[in-house]
Amino acid sequence: MEPEELVKLCEILNPQNRPGRLTIITRMGAENMRVKFPHLVRAVRQAGLIVTWVSDPMHGNAIKAPCGLRTRSFDAIRSELRAFFDVHEQEGSHPGGVHLEMTGQNVTECIGGSRTVTFDDLNLCYQTHCDPTLNASQSLELAFAIAQRLRRRRMKSGQTFLKNQQGNGSVD
Repeated sequence: MEPEELVKLCEILNPQNRPGRLTIITRMGAENMRVKFPHLVRAVRQAGLIVTWVSDPMHGNAIKAPCGLRTRSFDAIRSELRAFFDVHEQEGSHPGGVHLEMTGQNVTECIGGSRTVTFDDLNLCYQTHCDPTLNASQSLELAFAIAQRLRRRRMKSGQTFLKNQQGNGSVD
């Protein structure tokens, strides 16, 4: 989608520009996230539109394993999330959410992660009838990575706030 198309669509779907009315869910893979997403964020911001940005790194990263099963790469999911947060940081916008498909079970449906699931492992505990889900370990690994990223961003914005306050002599 081109930035102008997105702006027009947002204006049609939320003509009063009410906060909380419009959520834009991105699912485009890490490379497209870095190349195309900044233009979308910039166009929406420049139009003064209020939206919530959510990343769905699951659906843009499905692949077919050599054994024929549908899977997802943990590294590709993590890369898309990293790109999502990087773009928001660079554009001065705010990430509003993340959609993950996960389970607390030790399934072997997505390859990769710190407890590496390989293509050869997929048949060990492949339970899905539709979309491959992250297992418990992969889910926690991503959750901690997201939390760490948000904490770093909060600390940066807190330091900027303090610098701004110190610069003008205000303590408010």
